[in-house]
Order: sequence, then C-alpha cells, then structure tokens
Amino acid sequence: MEVKTSLLDNMIGVGDMVLIEPLSEDTFIENLRKRFEHNEIYTYIGSVVISMNPYKSLPIYTAEKVEEYRNRNFYELSPHIYALADEAYRSLRDQDKDQCILITGESGAGKTEASKFVMSYVAAVCGKGQEVNKVKEQLLQSNPVLEAFGNAKTVRNDNSSRFGKYMDIEFDFKGDPLGGVISNYLLEKSRVVKQPRGERNFHIFYQLLSGASDDTLKKLKLDRDFSKYNYLSLDSATVNGLDDAACFRTVRNAMQIVGFMEDEVQSVLELVAAVLKLGNLEFKPESRCNGFDESRIKDKNGEYLKEMCELLGIEQSVLERAFSFRTVEAKMEKVSTTLNVAQAYYARDALAKNLYSRLFSWLVNRINESIKAQTKSRKKVMGVLDIYGFEIFEDNSFEQFIINYCNEKLQQIFIELTLREEQEEYIREGIEWTNIEYFNNAIICDLIENNKNGILAMLDEECLRPGTVTDETFLDKLNTVCAEHQHFESRQSKNSKFLTDHSLPHNCFRIQHYAGKVLYRVEGFVDKNNDLLYRDLSQAMYKANHSLIKILFPEGNPAKVNLKRPLTAGFQFRASVGTLMKNLLTKNPNYIRCIKPNDKKAAHIFTDSLVCHQVRYLGLMENVRVRRAGYAFRQAYEPCLERYKMLCKQTWPHWKGPAREGVEVLLKNLQVPAEEFAYGRSKIFIRNPRTLFFLEEKRRQCLEDLATLIQKIYRGWKCRTHFLLLKKSQVVVAAWYRRFAQQKKYQNIRSSALVVQSYIRGWKVRREYRKFFRANAGKKIYDFTIQRIMQKYFMGLKKTMPSMSPVDKSWPARPYGFLDGMHQELRRIFHLWRCKKYRSQFTEEKKATYEEKLAASELFKDKKALYPSSVGQPFKGDYVEITKNPKYQKLNSLVEDKVLLADVVSKINRANGKVRTISSPRIFLLTKKSLVLADQKTGQVKASVPLLDLSSVSVSTQSDGFFALKLKEGSTSAAKGDFLLSSDRLIEIITKLHRIGAASAERNQINIDISDEFLVQFKQDKVCVKFIPGTPKNGNGVACKRKNNRLLEVSVPSP
Repeated sequence: MEVKTSLLDNMIGVGDMVLIEPLSEDTFIENLRKRFEHNEIYTYIGSVVISMNPYKSLPIYTAEKVEEYRNRNFYELSPHIYALADEAYRSLRDQDKDQCILITGESGAGKTEASKFVMSYVAAVCGKGQEVNKVKEQLLQSNPVLEAFGNAKTVRNDNSSRFGKYMDIEFDFKGDPLGGVISNYLLEKSRVVKQPRGERNFHIFYQLLSGASDDTLKKLKLDRDFSKYNYLSLDSATVNGLDDAACFRTVRNAMQIVGFMEDEVQSVLELVAAVLKLGNLEFKPESRCNGFDESRIKDKNGEYLKEMCELLGIEQSVLERAFSFRTVEAKMEKVSTTLNVAQAYYARDALAKNLYSRLFSWLVNRINESIKAQTKSRKKVMGVLDIYGFEIFEDNSFEQFIINYCNEKLQQIFIELTLREEQEEYIREGIEWTNIEYFNNAIICDLIENNKNGILAMLDEECLRPGTVTDETFLDKLNTVCAEHQHFESRQSKNSKFLTDHSLPHNCFRIQHYAGKVLYRVEGFVDKNNDLLYRDLSQAMYKANHSLIKILFPEGNPAKVNLKRPLTAGFQFRASVGTLMKNLLTKNPNYIRCIKPNDKKAAHIFTDSLVCHQVRYLGLMENVRVRRAGYAFRQAYEPCLERYKMLCKQTWPHWKGPAREGVEVLLKNLQVPAEEFAYGRSKIFIRNPRTLFFLEEKRRQCLEDLATLIQKIYRGWKCRTHFLLLKKSQVVVAAWYRRFAQQKKYQNIRSSALVVQSYIRGWKVRREYRKFFRANAGKKIYDFTIQRIMQKYFMGLKKTMPSMSPVDKSWPARPYGFLDGMHQELRRIFHLWRCKKYRSQFTEEKKATYEEKLAASELFKDKKALYPSSVGQPFKGDYVEITKNPKYQKLNSLVEDKVLLADVVSKINRANGKVRTISSPRIFLLTKKSLVLADQKTGQVKASVPLLDLSSVSVSTQSDGFFALKLKEGSTSAAKGDFLLSSDRLIEIITKLHRIGAASAERNQINIDISDEFLVQFKQDKVCVKFIPGTPKNGNGVACKRKNNRLLEVSVPSP
C-alpha cells in the first residue's frame, strides 16, 4: 500500500488557518507564533499562503525540496511557497489557465525574496534545453539589475523595494518559458534627493563607488568617498552583511546576461554619476537691476558642473542658464523669468529625480526587449506581482497615500476573486451557494478614485486651477466635498465630532482604510502630484550629445513642443493601477501574504502587536471568515477515503466500489451528523473544523491500534522465521558433521591398513634379500654417513658465519679432523670475498686515502715507533687551509701546482741544533713538482726545492717527528745544505713524498732511510744525526744538542 502524507500529518499548530478552533484574533496570532518558533514560516488560509520572514537562512529551498513538492497536491504536504508555485504552474500547463501570483506585505516582510523563490521554483520544474535555459537565466538575472536601481536600505528592511513590480512570464504549450514582460509602478524618486534618517539612497550609488575599478571611476570622474556627495546619507552608508563591491560585480554580470551592450552599461553608469554630481551643485543669489534676485551656481561648484556637462555632453552655459531662468510659453508668446535660489534648488532636485526615474523606466524597457518572447503564437501567462504593502508611518505623505490606494484596490480584487472562486467551486460541485456577508471596501476606493468627487480627482483639479494653489487650499476643498463621507476625517471639516479631536492636526486628514485609520499630512501633496520639470531643463537635456539623454527627454525637442500640461503623478498611477486590475481579473489568482515578525530584523523574535497590526491590515481574519462561511474543509473523495478508510470495517483494508460510496459508508458508520457535511460531484465538503479534528483523532487512535497489531504480527513472523531458520541450520550442520565423522573414520581405517601393509611388505623384502643386503651394507652406510656429516657441517657453518668486517679474524671451529684442509680453504675464500665486498663500497676519495695508508704501512710498519699512533689519524693534506685563509692568499698564488700537503713544521738550526718552534716555524707545502718552506707569519717563501733535486729522506726508528731532506750534490737547492725538519705528521709527509716519486716517470723513486744514525750535509760539513733514548731535562719533548761540528744528538723520551 502506498503511504501518502497530508497537511494534517505531524502538524505543528494548525497548518491551515481555516481549521483553527476556536477562531479569534488571539488564537490566530498564537498559531502563527507557535509555528514560527519551530521554523514553520508558511501557513495556509485555504489556498492563500502566509509567509513569515525568518530573518535567517533555512534549509527548505534545496533541490530535494523542489522535487518533493513537484507535481504534488496542494494540501498533500506541509505548507510551503513551493506548493503554491507548483499549483499555479500545473494549472497553467495542464488546464491552460493564465495565473497570477499576488505578493503583498509591508516593507521588510520578505516580498522580494518570495518572488525570487517562486521564479526559481518555476525555472527548476519547467523544461530544459539551451534556449529554454537561456530564457530562464535572463528572467532570473533581471532581478539583481532591478534591485540595484530600485531597492534601498530603509529602517525596516535592508533591501526594500522602492517600486512596484509586475512580471508576466510567458510559456508555450509545453510549459517551457518563452520570455516575459515587466511593468513597474511608482518608483520612489524622492529618495534620490533626500532620505530619512537611518536610510540610504538606492543601492546602485553605493555599489558603483565601492565596486567599480579605479579606471572606471576615473572615466566617470568619481571618488570612492561617500561623504563627497550631498545626495548620499552618511549615517547608514554601510550596511552590515551587505557587500556593495560584490553586489556591483553581480549587477555587471547580470546586465551582461540579460543582454546589455558594453556601451549601454557605460551610458547608464554615466547617468548615475551625473545624478551624484548634480546633487553637489549649490546656488547663490545675485541681484539684478530690476530688483529681483537671480540664482547663480557658486564658484566652488563650477568643477562639479563642468564634470557633469562632460559626462552628459551638454554645453555648460546652456545648463547654467536653465538653472537661472524659466521660460513660460502661452500660445504665441514666451515669457522668461528669473529663478531665485529656492526655485533653483527645486529645479536641481526635480532634474535629478526625473533623470533617475526615467533611467529606471528605460532599464525596465531595455530588459523587456531582451526577455520578450520571440514567437507570436498564443502564449500562456503567469504574472508575479511584487508590490509595496500597506504603509502606516508616523509621518504619511503623498507616497503613502497612493501606495495605500493601490492596496485598497488589491484588497477589493482579493475579496472579489476569493468569493468568485468559492462560488465557482460550489456551483461546480453542485453545492447550494449562500451569500456571505463581508466588508466591501469599494466605498473607500470610490472616496479616492471617483472621477468627480474623489480625492485624486480633486487633487488634479487643484493642481490645474489658475491662481494661488497650496496644500492648504487642497485641504479646504477636501473638507468641503468629503466632510460627510463616513471614512474621511478632518479637523476643519463640517463634521463637528472632529473639531475637538486633538489627535487630528489642522494640516492633516485621516482616512479609515480597510486595514485601519491612517493620518496623512497634506504638506507636499500638490508639488509631488505636479511633479513639474521646467521646460528649459528638458530642452537643455535634449541638446546633450549623450546617446541615452535624448531618449529620456523627448519633450525637450524644440520641433515637438507640447504646450499641454503634463499628466499628474496621481492620474498616471491611477491609470496604471486600473490597467493592473483589469489584467489581474483575467487570470486565476494565487496569494502570498508576507508578514514580518519584528522591527529589529532579527531571527527568533516574534512581536505580537506588530504581527497583529499586519494581520489586520492584510485582512487575513476576513479571509478566514470568508473561507469558513460555507464549508471550512473540502477534499476529493479518493484521498479522503484513502486517509480514513481504516475507521470502518466495510472500507478496510480495500474498498471495491466508487470512492464516493465508500466515503458515504464511512461517514454513516461513524454517525457524523448530516448537517456537518455535503457531497459534491468530486469532493466531500465538511462544514466545521471540529468534525475534521474528530476524524483525525479517530484516525490517530486507529493507527495506534493498527501499529500494535502490525508489531504483534511482525514479532510473531520474525520469531517463527528465526525458529525455522535455526531448525534448517541444525539439520544442515548435523548432516555435515555425520559426513565429516564418517570421512575421518574412513581415513583412519585406510591409514591403519596402509601401515600394516607396509610392515608386511617390508618384512617380506627384508627376509628375501637379507643375504644380498649384508654383502654391500658397509660401503653404503659409510657413504651415507659421510654425506650426512658434510650436510650437517655446511648447515652448521651457514648458521655460525662471522661478520662481514675484514678485520674480524674469528672462524667457527671444525667439527671433524678430516675436514681441516677444506675448513681452512673455505676460511681463505670467505675472507677474500669479504674483502672484495668491503672494497666495493669505497669511493674514489676513500680509495686514495686507503692507498696512502697502505703505502705508509709498507714504509713504516714495524720500522718506525711513531707509525702506530698515525694509523687512526686520517690524512687530510691541507692543515692550514691555505686556499681559504686570506693570510696565505699571496703564498697560494706563488705555487703553480696543486698543493697536496700544507702543514706547519719546525726547522732545526744548522748552527746550534736548536728546534725553531716559537721564533720561526715554517709552512711546509708539497706539490707534484716541488716542496716549499715559507714563513708562517708573513707567508714569505724561504726555500723552494724541486723534487728532482731531492735524493732521499732519512728518519729514525723512534717516536720522534724528525726527518732529513737530502738534496743531490751539485744541485742549485743544495747550496746551504740539507734540511732537518720536525713534524707531528711525519708519516703523512714521507708517504706523500714517496708516492709522488713512485708515480712520476721523470725522476727516480725517493729513497726512505729509516735509521737511528744518518748523515746530513750542513753547508760544507757533514754532520751525523744520532737518536738516543733518554729523558730530556725540560718537559717530555724531544731535545736536540750539537756536540761538535760532526755530531748532533737527538734525545727521544722512551714511550
């Protein structure tokens, strides 16, 4: 059985106000509060949707929600704006009925957002395709453009629509969008020149200054500082949570998508910049000879005027004259009069308002050109009306008057269409229609719009009357004509009951609207209705070279001068409202009533008094009473039977006959009084909500009983199924176990049989061949034993192998004496292999180091007592960092070849045998071709000996560092004799000398003489150097002493 949901399921409060019981204003408000606190912001009054502004984002507008409400009955799910949008779209697509969605409410109630949700839902559920998607995108992107130019921040709303918008979306026969047409009503152009405290001008001004690039602002001659423009209020220039720069980028992108050309966008921005410049113009009086004052632009404002004229392409002198003179034409005569300062400011503001309002109208027309349907075939239409709600402020003027007039007309058509819809449904279903009493506000509409005695007609008449016309004369006329009207109140009227009403000032009048009484201040009514723009300014604008200005001011064309007075604002608005009402009457209406819960624009706050006020002026209680006057609830027979069939045994679980008969049986069985319901052709009508709640309560109890029954049956089925499964599993397990046990028993028997067979066969073979076995057994046993010993030897050797270090001399002991030769050979082979592996890891540098160490070992091992201490010391070569040390930079440059060794050595004095360690240490440098001795302090070369002149080197066997460099006799270097030097790195020096001699093909190898006595040539004398063990007198160092001309003793301390 398919499970269906309903408006009545999981209901918080009452989802449809028609069902509220008892009905009163308090219960109505309390129901709204309860649902609002649970984030249920939508509530129905029949087919009307009440929308509460949550002032926060809610997760109820996702793609999943769109699919959930798609093609579902209006009352099938909980209240949502998507349900109304889907109902309207399906009626348009399937029943070929033109639709209109009327969204009303006061500023800040969420009308604009509601219209966006409706349009986005329709765009999501209609067809797909490249062209269709383009049309949908253009329709949706028209919103950011209109919001930027037509919305502003007010005290009640950060994104308040300051104009009324009606959009007709056109569809083809399949329900795919073809295009649209937008109509705008009464832009609040007075906001351009003046904003109330805490409010802003239109968004586009702030977006342009915040988001435009520096290059764009330079072209427009603008500065980002808001404070430099008089038309921009500073106390609310920035709005929390609103990024004007990002919004400007969005608007630019939207204009591109809608179809604006780049030059058109630039022209629009130039006009916006011109309005800002215009607001900075200031005037001063200048006396003329005739005694009258003439207005002149202040000198300091000349730059603003010049920049504005450059933007608009107007000659500066033409515009200056238009702000100083006014030309009045009457028949064939022209009269030019001067403007005083007050009139000049009025002309400036009038030009700014007209320039901006005409630009806005041009934008709407330009968008219409882009989004209009391209086909001329018959189209289905869905209209969306987003218009200002009823306004009651502390100070209400002309704007509030005509806005409230529009809402009176909408309320009138709302009641009319609601009653008509009710009557048509009753007639369609064959239910007797009874007249419903309701308040008809036609009397209030007549008070305002009557062509003869209406307030608007009298205002137009007063504006056209010659002579002195003021707001006070207009009020006097109202007091005369409307004094007896029951919905008109004035302190100065003939009606005496208001003479002492101090809540009614003398310069005001009060109208009792359907939503309550509103006090209007007449100040500004005449000027705002006239909305005059001096002809001189129109003609000045027409002379502009700007492409857009000529289109906006066609009346400025001198060739088409029209001497007729332009239509008043009130007349134009009344005509627009009349056209709108005729349009709405041709369509099937759908209503969204928007309510704001508080004035703080904050989430989770519900102000009873504010909501109650809106409920009253929206006429929601009146709407509920109209819906409840007949039958409060109606539902088709099929869903009604599907929902309540479990309440009757005859209809449960399945009814075989027609649904209507099933409902009749059901209600009869439940003994519902006959006067509480009526049978229509396709629906059941229930008169009182109590009857519906009675059915719901019975259904709830029945569902609990059914749930218990289902649980019982399910538990029994579950346990029975579990038992049968256990039983079946036990049989399977037992069968598998018996099979396993038999297989195991068979395997044991077979294994035993094989063992017995093998023993018998073995016994037979052994008995048969015993004589042959005994003859060859010894040799076979010996071979087998040797094989096993060798195998065991190799396996044991594998486990006890020594480490891979070449110096590790350990080796496992041999287990048997006969393996001694092989054991030693394996040891030798392993050691050679281990050494090879070790050598393969050496780098070239490391190999060279080891080669030097090996050469040192061959030269000095067991020959020189100093050698063991040098083994662990690496041969670095350069110990004085001759290439890096700046002190020896000059010395390094004198040496041609690469320095192989650089160290500090001590030179033995040839005369007295003293060691020069402190007074004159020497730098010893060794290259491939020569050796150099230099002074350590100055770096001066003391001696340079080519290696070809070196015959041998003599050292002792003891632990001293003395070595003698013997030179060939007759060589140039041998003039002063041999060198006797001392160094701690003797081993490294001698090794490198020996290796250089061995590697050179040009000279013989340098001999190394290791002896405790050797001869050295000191100039003309040959001296014997003798090394003797002993303890020196001073310290633990080596001591040298010249005994005579022929002997030099070196005392070396014992180790």
